[in-house]
Amino acid sequence: MNPNRLDELSRRDFLSRTAKTCFGLTIGGSMANLFNSRAFAADPGVVGAGGGKAKHVIYLYMSGGMTHIDTFDPKPDAPEAYRGPTKAISTKVDGIQLGHCLPLLAKHTDKIALIRSMTTKQGAHAEGKYVMHTGYAPRGTITHPSSGAWVSKLAGPINDELPSFVLVGGANRHPGGGFFEPEFSPLPIGAPEQGLRNVRQRGDTNDESFQRQIDLRKELDHDFDTKFHGGQKAVRAYNDVFDSAVNMMHSKDLEAFDLSKESQDVRAAYGTDRFGQGVLLARRLVERGVRFVEVEYGGFDWHADAFEQMEQKIPVLDQALSALLGDLKANGMLESTLIVVATEFGRTPKIVTNNAGRNHYPKAFSALMAGGGIKGGQIYGATDETASNVVENAVTAKDFNATMAFALGLPHALPVMSPTKRPFRMGGLDGKPITSLFS
Repeated sequence: MNPNRLDELSRRDFLSRTAKTCFGLTIGGSMANLFNSRAFAADPGVVGAGGGKAKHVIYLYMSGGMTHIDTFDPKPDAPEAYRGPTKAISTKVDGIQLGHCLPLLAKHTDKIALIRSMTTKQGAHAEGKYVMHTGYAPRGTITHPSSGAWVSKLAGPINDELPSFVLVGGANRHPGGGFFEPEFSPLPIGAPEQGLRNVRQRGDTNDESFQRQIDLRKELDHDFDTKFHGGQKAVRAYNDVFDSAVNMMHSKDLEAFDLSKESQDVRAAYGTDRFGQGVLLARRLVERGVRFVEVEYGGFDWHADAFEQMEQKIPVLDQALSALLGDLKANGMLESTLIVVATEFGRTPKIVTNNAGRNHYPKAFSALMAGGGIKGGQIYGATDETASNVVENAVTAKDFNATMAFALGLPHALPVMSPTKRPFRMGGLDGKPITSLFS
């Protein structure tokens, strides 16, 4: 048993699980799982009623700061200087309205929970994106793991032949795996229609030749691995990543990355743009057992001509998200897949009159969750009559990340130690999950 692995578990978690071993669980089964990343997965004693139903996450990130008053939190009675030309439309659920560019999503509000009381103190893009993904403010001395890395580490893989965390179109300024080992960093996909590139065995290399190369590498690295750096976490992590890549090359599930396997009608239903195809790819990946897929949709920094840009950008989200909700519901995976729509901040509710734009506004904005045990047809939190101030149930980035952990049944309250032996948690040290969102 490697003593270095103990550093990744808190003393409290170790004692808790040891106690369970002593009171009725077999030592072999309990101790075998104690030092595996899956030991962090769903524990009803930690999670409580309502949480732990999700097995996957599809995280749709609106990069640039999506306007809340024109999408998820319209204010039809606000002065025109705030609402502009945006109209509020009725939805499938009485009492829930959306901006008029979301007519397809309006038919699915029985499946979603709108969080209208997000608030942070990060008004710059890079910092706002970082805090929403990690639950921590950026520091120069450390990079914190993103939510996808936390889920990958704490829940463990479902399909051992595929990566547990995939990032579609969002490598820029993304915290990725943070201080976790490389195996918990995301696999980046640039263009979803191109799938996973350079992963097939070269045509001029047969299986026998390929295996000889693998064996030669192991032979050359033997002394380095065993005599000089044996047991070092970085060395183990490098070898694990290499072995996982080789394993994936021969997986039958590699076709999950190939969108050409879908019919043209299905591809058109998600939208032919890159974001829509990325959402379709996310659906295919979770169907094959990928834990966490993030799809980034950029271009929401509307300092000018906000309403012209809204008419172009929001319908793309509307189409892809609605198709995803419908497909997951139809194939029985909505209950086990948490869908998240998030952004780094909102936009100023009062319109900048000289250029019809909206500026950065972290004080109040909105997010969305659906599936994964979320009770649909509800609104959590509220802003005032102009969407300028949170007046009910404020939600921080820490709370938001803790809620994702709760949905997956992860023990977000239990710390994981960084390489410098400092404790960190998914959702930050004081993040509180919004348990009332769950049925």
